Amino acid sequence: MALYLIRRLMQSGFVLIAMSLLVFLGVYAVGDPVEILISPDADQEERERAVRALGLDLPLWHQYLVFLGRALQGDLGRSFVFNEPAIQLILQRMPATLELAFGAMFISVLIGLPLGLYAGLRPDGRLSKTIMAGSILGFSLPSFWVGLMLIMLFAVQLGWLPSTGRGETAMLFGIRWSFLTGDGLAHILLPAINLSLFKISLVIRLTRAGVRETMLMDYVKFARAKGLTPFRVTFVHVFKNIMIPVVTVLGLELGGTIAFSVVTESVFAWPGMGKLIIDSINVLDRPVIVAYLMMIVLMFIVINLLVDLVYTLLDPRVRLEGKA
Repeated sequence: MALYLIRRLMQSGFVLIAMSLLVFLGVYAVGDPVEILISPDADQEERERAVRALGLDLPLWHQYLVFLGRALQGDLGRSFVFNEPAIQLILQRMPATLELAFGAMFISVLIGLPLGLYAGLRPDGRLSKTIMAGSILGFSLPSFWVGLMLIMLFAVQLGWLPSTGRGETAMLFGIRWSFLTGDGLAHILLPAINLSLFKISLVIRLTRAGVRETMLMDYVKFARAKGLTPFRVTFVHVFKNIMIPVVTVLGLELGGTIAFSVVTESVFAWPGMGKLIIDSINVLDRPVIVAYLMMIVLMFIVINLLVDLVYTLLDPRVRLEGKA
């Protein structure tokens, strides 16, 4: 266990360094933020002074070494626009994105697992076929269009839910959260549903496929021959074994949900990291863009490690030492 964790941490360090180089070169080699940040009426001297102040007068390789040295100390640079530490800006927006992503994942599991389980246990039923046909819509409908339709129906036509913003928040562990208040839950419901539609379809199909495959296994047939109740066969012998692929995909999808909730946050004006990165790209705020991408890489690494650890809880046959 300890050896496996040490190896994974070493691999993670190499991944972070490699990604920092790719991200930095990809972001800093494109465009000129001075053209956006400085007034068109500014003279050449003011432009040169701004370039020096932002550190853009150094060669690209020198800028990367400076960035890497500061990053090892926890400093990912200062925003060109806000003149604040980029990591601070991201951490301020992170709770909003995290609660939106976890809300979407919770909805996808809450709805997807029972529907997929039913479709797998009764594959020839009319309701099961309807569920599988409906899951296709979750894959095919664009999220921005679904978000607009949700706003039109539930906010404009029915007036049941608010359409934009985060609503009232409450403090927990020194951080403001929306899900702790009734108004905040009302604000988070529509964007969370919009963000969860693809995940619901994915969970339904994964669960159904896992159930159909597991029901043919010898240990399930033996459990039935022993006279165990269908409830015990399903939730003790079948359900636990189908969770490994579901947990794997959901772990990766959680990272993707956090990283790519940009469209949903833009449609619902949700003040999270996705909206921040869009605004930063529009003004070429390079430190914020690089810091955001590095945070996303770190999240994926941590989530993958946690998924591997959860494997051993779901299936004792999975040994981390063997995987290492």
